[in-house]
Amino acid sequence: DLARALDYGQLPLACTSVDPELFLQSYVKTYLQEEIQMEGLTRNLPAFARFLEAASFSQGSLLNVSSIARDCAVKRKVVENYFSILRDTLISCEIPVFRKRAKRDTTQSAKFYFFDAGVFRTLRPAGPYDSDTEARGIALETLVLQEVIALNSYRRWNYKIYYWRTRLGKEVDFVLYGKRGLKAIEVKLSNRIRAEDFIGLKQFKEDYPEADLIYLYSGTRRFHEHGVEIIPVDLFFKQADKVI
Repeated sequence: DLARALDYGQLPLACTSVDPELFLQSYVKTYLQEEIQMEGLTRNLPAFARFLEAASFSQGSLLNVSSIARDCAVKRKVVENYFSILRDTLISCEIPVFRKRAKRDTTQSAKFYFFDAGVFRTLRPAGPYDSDTEARGIALETLVLQEVIALNSYRRWNYKIYYWRTRLGKEVDFVLYGKRGLKAIEVKLSNRIRAEDFIGLKQFKEDYPEADLIYLYSGTRRFHEHGVEIIPVDLFFKQADKVI
């Protein structure tokens, strides 16, 4: 159920619970108490909890440690340590920028993701000034990443997973590089296709002509246009091993 996964992620109990929101809140609380506090990973649990909320706004975005440190009113080194804790406890991952044989200036920072869309949605505040559509779009991107990571491990494809972004802000959400080829994947929540959605993919193709371009969206029709394989995201989740 994609609609449910966008709100509650894919942790097994979140998928089966009659109250997935309560389960996810308990999951985060247990993580703070048992993984962080009891293991003595940080002495300042309230500051770490504030950091988790601040980090949720970096989901699917370039990591800006200094900005998060300002938001949390702590030193940069403290936030760097907090991100290290997330990585060590497998709660997050960071995706580097694809720079092989780069023909354009690209960004340097990694993109940050909590490991599960439901955990991200639980940590990110929801209120009148917070866009649910934006959060669901980021959640969809997270679900695609989860699927790619899981299949890549299970099938032993050994793809390296990147993203691509130029200094001018043209971006491709995910780049897969390995013996199976070079894949550039763009993910959109919308069920409508706009010409500007392909700009990043087309610029990537100019620099890497051998790349396969994949555009995932919430529509229902699969077709090929302007060198891009356009695939409904529902179909991708059913046939991802045939797509990538």
